[in-house]
Amino acid sequence: MQEAFKKQAFDLLIEQNFDCLAVGVVDFSTNKYDCLEMVKYPHVIEESLNPILYFDLASVTKPLTMSLAFFLHEGDLDSKLKLLLNHEGGLPDWGLLSKKSWRNEVSSYKIEKSAPVYSDYSALRFMLEYEKQTQNSIHEIGKKIWDKELVFWKNLPETAVCPPTGFRKGRPIVGEVHDPNAYTIGEFCTHAGLFATINGLCKTLLNFNNECNLVEKMQEAMKKKNSGSLFVNGWDTTLPREHQRIKNRDASLAGKGCSEFTFGFLGFTGTSIWIDPLLQRGSVILTNGTKNYWYSRSGLNKLRRDLGESIWKMDL
Repeated sequence: MQEAFKKQAFDLLIEQNFDCLAVGVVDFSTNKYDCLEMVKYPHVIEESLNPILYFDLASVTKPLTMSLAFFLHEGDLDSKLKLLLNHEGGLPDWGLLSKKSWRNEVSSYKIEKSAPVYSDYSALRFMLEYEKQTQNSIHEIGKKIWDKELVFWKNLPETAVCPPTGFRKGRPIVGEVHDPNAYTIGEFCTHAGLFATINGLCKTLLNFNNECNLVEKMQEAMKKKNSGSLFVNGWDTTLPREHQRIKNRDASLAGKGCSEFTFGFLGFTGTSIWIDPLLQRGSVILTNGTKNYWYSRSGLNKLRRDLGESIWKMDL
């Protein structure tokens, strides 16, 4: 990793309310990646030569489960499943679920074409419908492609070191999923719950591409994207969203300089993946951005944009 980039990451981390940062740059043309990991202590920031932290990926879980299932078994998806995959099935965006009745509640909604509404319920319903229709477990599908350092939170190694991501019932959330519904459900689910090291996530993206030709297929899909769609094959896009007051791609959290075909996903805990098919490059940023002030996103968003811009400009 270039020294100028390390210094930029160092300077950005100093200003944050959180204390852990890992960044990966994935080169799909060479099937390689480079990464760094930094931890901020009261008077010093230390860079790890061997990244070990397992970050809560939050909603970055969605494309690593739903989109992966789509590409591995595309022929098994009916039109309703595709609506759920791209958050166009008319389900509510969110609500607190119970451990006993979450399946019944999520299954009670009629699936019908709607304007895109980003929805955890849609991700959960996708899992229920997909597994019922195909008799395939998305968890088992994932484990065939995921690197060994990307796991469901209840399967974290006993030796795993996890950054704190906030508080639950007065105690720090460490080594447990931050999302309240994923925690309550306590089972594998597709909307949140995966943890990974920066190495594990970068390797998983390379595996995903090698197995499914992800980058090329997504570039073709992005070329055919409907103007009203916000999601493509289970991935988010950087294209303008008037309702979010994003007027151009330069304002995207992917960072200035990526192409119109760039796709990715954000996680509430401060994680992100962005992939530019034209550059054949991936930008991966992992943080514990919800550690102290989950509602304060300006610093995190600046870090995302600034590091992303540098990654797109980087000479590999």
